Amino acid sequence: MKAIHFGAGNIGRGFVGLLLHDAGYEVVFADVNVSLIDALQAAGSYAVHEAGEVSTTRVVDTFRAINSATDEAALIDEIATADIVTTAVGPTVLRFVAPVIAAGLGRRSAELPPLAVMACENAINATDVLAEQIWANVPEPERAAVAERVVFANTAVDRIVPGQAESDGIDVTVEAFYEWVIEQGAFNGAVPVIPGATFVDNLAPYIERKLFTVNTGHATVAYLGGVAGASKISDALLVPAVLDGVRAVLEETSALLVAKHGLDVDAQRAYREKILVRFANPSLPDTVERVGRQPLRKLSRHERFIGPAAEIAEHGTRPVALLAAVEAALRFDVADDEQSALLQRMLRDETAESFTASVCGLDAAHPLFADVVLVVAAVQKAF
Repeated sequence: MKAIHFGAGNIGRGFVGLLLHDAGYEVVFADVNVSLIDALQAAGSYAVHEAGEVSTTRVVDTFRAINSATDEAALIDEIATADIVTTAVGPTVLRFVAPVIAAGLGRRSAELPPLAVMACENAINATDVLAEQIWANVPEPERAAVAERVVFANTAVDRIVPGQAESDGIDVTVEAFYEWVIEQGAFNGAVPVIPGATFVDNLAPYIERKLFTVNTGHATVAYLGGVAGASKISDALLVPAVLDGVRAVLEETSALLVAKHGLDVDAQRAYREKILVRFANPSLPDTVERVGRQPLRKLSRHERFIGPAAEIAEHGTRPVALLAAVEAALRFDVADDEQSALLQRMLRDETAESFTASVCGLDAAHPLFADVVLVVAAVQKAF
């Protein structure tokens, strides 16, 4: 069995690639990072250190690596004969990997089982986005034939992978906890062999539970921690105001998730408490700057703050804690983060109403619009 994984970074090596390796696949990493690909090609194995109550080290030793920028032809040939293609490249990069996947599907033999394509990104229904980009690269006359050679399945992924020390090389440290949930309906009963993954009929609750609890919570700790002057995520949670703030945010998102998806109240409470324990793990040296990066994306309409806040407002309730987290996100000012710098320029140059519409995707008629405008205006007054 063979799996192609786009994105040989820490998440690719320490999460998706690891689980595919453990499931018995030969993993072929594809990336444009020359030094990383060279290091993987020169290595016979790498270690994944799982940090938790009981720390373990696992070895990945059946893999290859391809530079997708310079060896596209070889990558297309690999895709044509693979069983699985996965990605962990970031939602905005999917459009760049779509053409080569489309080319591989074009060369795939009709005698082979359909290729399973799954985007493992921190976004809702990322595989649907990838599929749309792939179909855009398949000529209309070929689409019916290609459709017989591929299945697209959305996924929800959850594992904290902090920034790594340069001295670690290609070894990677991750938290012990992980969750990879995959919708099984797309496979018509022939689900891939991945013992570390969970296949479910309805993925929506898992995607939103993860995005609006783990991602919302993690970003809240980063932004409130930044305001409080903390450097590490684990240290930020030692600040009472940060801990209280993230608890309040997760109570708001949990109430939404319970009402929307029928989740068990006690189970959701236990889930968010476990998440706080995960964030506070001192063995994961993550920083507020790394977790808070790309604030414009995190403040967009269907992301971790505005997404749940908008739904709460639509039901007639003001999302107080989430609005406080939005205010902290607006104060995120890290010079070497491109989106952070752009965020600060936009706050200086635009009106609060224009910013709320362009960044947060809210129109003036939305029940959350006025509250976000007030938060943006309050931050702008500090300039």
